[in-house]
Amino acid sequence: MTEPQPQPMDDELPPEPLDNPRRLLVWPAPDVSTQQALSDRGYRPVIVNSREEVDAQIAAYPAALFVDPLTGPITRTALQSLRTAAVAAEVPVLVTAGLGQATREAAYGADPAVLLKALAPRDSEQHPPRVLLTEENDAVAGALTASLERRGMQVARAATDADAVTLAAQMRPNLVVMDLMQVRRRRAGIVDWLRSNGLLNRTPLVVYTSADLDPAQLPGLAAGETVLFLAERSTSAEVQARIVDLLAKIGTN
Repeated sequence: MTEPQPQPMDDELPPEPLDNPRRLLVWPAPDVSTQQALSDRGYRPVIVNSREEVDAQIAAYPAALFVDPLTGPITRTALQSLRTAAVAAEVPVLVTAGLGQATREAAYGADPAVLLKALAPRDSEQHPPRVLLTEENDAVAGALTASLERRGMQVARAATDADAVTLAAQMRPNLVVMDLMQVRRRRAGIVDWLRSNGLLNRTPLVVYTSADLDPAQLPGLAAGETVLFLAERSTSAEVQARIVDLLAKIGTN
């Protein structure tokens, strides 16, 4: 009798390509490498600049709204308007960000914490947004938590994607913020939990990368000099692949 062969770890395998590639709403226009990565995966990126343009695409059942602010300014009003339209149409929202030393030129636009608050669909005006943060590094987690709490958000921190699932069941977050490298690529994780509980289409997901963060910048996190900002992110091949994998996972029926 043939012995069964050990299978590779699920986390090391990217999701299978979508059988029926769908439109992907994108804002702003993607940079060349991101456009190529999306096209290679079979997506048809459709640039949307307003709530009305999102509404006009709903009949085509887009896979997600992908906000990847690498090529243009991002404002709280525009971000909130697009998120509201996507949530109303039950289209998942994925936003990318970076973590590092933001120059004045790179960190254009509003305070990142204000932008994240604009992404969180609150239960009511009387209740602050509940943010689930998944980050294993204590310094990074502490800095992000402090930044968000200063803007009136409640933050619960998980060290891993598995812990995030447990925490999400307790708090039912309005917004999920996590290190892209923490997202499980095949096994059940926070994305699958949100989907199975009917929350993926109304809980925006923000993934940031710290791939380019110099360890020497870590002390600056406590002082607020190094921040999460929605204007830059790593564009390495691994990061691009993980983002497209995550989009495929989010856009799966």
